[in-house]
Amino acid sequence: QLRLVESGGGSVQAGGSLTLSCVWSGSPGNYGTISFAWFRQAPGKEREGVAAIYTGEGQTFYAASVKGRFTISQDKAKKTVYLQMTGVKPEDTAMYYCAAEPGWVGGAIRNTLYTSWGQGTQVTVSS
Repeated sequence: QLRLVESGGGSVQAGGSLTLSCVWSGSPGNYGTISFAWFRQAPGKEREGVAAIYTGEGQTFYAASVKGRFTISQDKAKKTVYLQMTGVKPEDTAMYYCAAEPGWVGGAIRNTLYTSWGQGTQVTVSS
């Protein structure tokens, strides 16, 4: 069982930057590696995959809506996954969730692939 705690959300003006953190604990078991992802959900909308990273080889994947603006990264020593958000837009406003799954889940950022979730951190972008 992996436990996740997000932080770093807040209010930011359009065009600004924000970095979210996801500290994880627990064990991936026999897999030894973990796939992490960031999702977001705005009021009245479905949860959307934003970015993903595989700790084994460091591959990263992004939704088209954030590619070139957001960067997902990891610090293995700190057991932390980051989402650096730059050039934010009002449409980036949402609750952001960190998710994890032991092993490699592939390059698709789908919420059904992940079984461990954090409590979320709110990001609000004003115009």
